[in-house]
Amino acid sequence: MINNRKRTIILLSWIAVLLWMLFIFNLSSQTADQSDQLSKGIVAVVVGMIEKIAHGFDIDTSGFNHFIRKSAHFFAYLVLGALVMNALRLSGVKRLRACAFAFGICVLYAVSDEVHQLFVPGRGGQAVDVLLDSVGASVGIGWQRLFRLKEYSIWSKL
Repeated sequence: MINNRKRTIILLSWIAVLLWMLFIFNLSSQTADQSDQLSKGIVAVVVGMIEKIAHGFDIDTSGFNHFIRKSAHFFAYLVLGALVMNALRLSGVKRLRACAFAFGICVLYAVSDEVHQLFVPGRGGQAVDVLLDSVGASVGIGWQRLFRLKEYSIWSKL
């Protein structure tokens, strides 16, 4: 039998998954211009920090912008994979089954995200982005599995 504290932890874990999915959805809802401005802003901050450390270091900002955009896919789904894996494990799904379910959830969400982008002005769905998302999710799932974040989860400290 599950006690109220455990039920609350499980609920909070799934809420974290849904909030992260909403965050990804929100980023994907941005028009091409909005998304480009966001990534260029991030590039400007990173390049500014690099220039402070390494004076005279020349960076191709257009190539770096592309790298930042693609890295965002990887890292967004790395977090999603870890969150989903954590929620599944807390919900009682065991080991490899949890990994498989977490991966399936993340890949399905990545595919739906790319389909969603087909309807956003200036955006388009790309299979390579689903691949990056899937790799990121796999790393997040593996990281969560390897380090057993369930035991170190902030939710378990409540």
